[in-house]
Amino acid sequence: MLMRNPCGFGWTRRMANDAGKRIATKRLPAAGFGESRQRIQRLELDERVFIRRTPEVEHERAVAIFDILEQNHFSPKGHEGGPYNLVLSLEDNRLVFDVSDQEGQPVSRFSLSLKPLRQVVKDYFLVCESYYSAIKTAPPSQIEAIDVGRRSLHNEGSEQLRETLAERIELDFDTARRLFTLLCVLHVRG
Repeated sequence: MLMRNPCGFGWTRRMANDAGKRIATKRLPAAGFGESRQRIQRLELDERVFIRRTPEVEHERAVAIFDILEQNHFSPKGHEGGPYNLVLSLEDNRLVFDVSDQEGQPVSRFSLSLKPLRQVVKDYFLVCESYYSAIKTAPPSQIEAIDVGRRSLHNEGSEQLRETLAERIELDFDTARRLFTLLCVLHVRG
């Protein structure tokens, strides 16, 4: 079944109940990339202390993980292997990428300062709060206007993340968008 993804990724398949698990493994070939080895096959969010999130945030997390595993391009610089396993975590206000090959052998581990992304993440959270409040009572024209702003901020954050990672990892824009969503999910504190 198709449904509209409120984060702006377009249309996506409705996920099965198990798609929201913290560890997800790609089960199908990556659509649009054939049997490309330059992709994420398994993704885990390392959340040392699980924070209970709103249903909207949990839905965004589950959709982002599902969509990444369905289709992505992820190529660590200087490594010809793949597909890859990726663990994302936050440590000392840094986004940590722990990349291994499909057998679990380490490929790369590095952290990314979140300082350049701080303002766009903050703005994105504010617009998302407005959006979720508006969908309860506002007229469709107001919801659409807020959604345009939300998508614009999401695109801006995704492009900043992609540019920041460019020296270490080659990503397509859609993969960067979904990773930006997961970065925001990791920032949610309750």
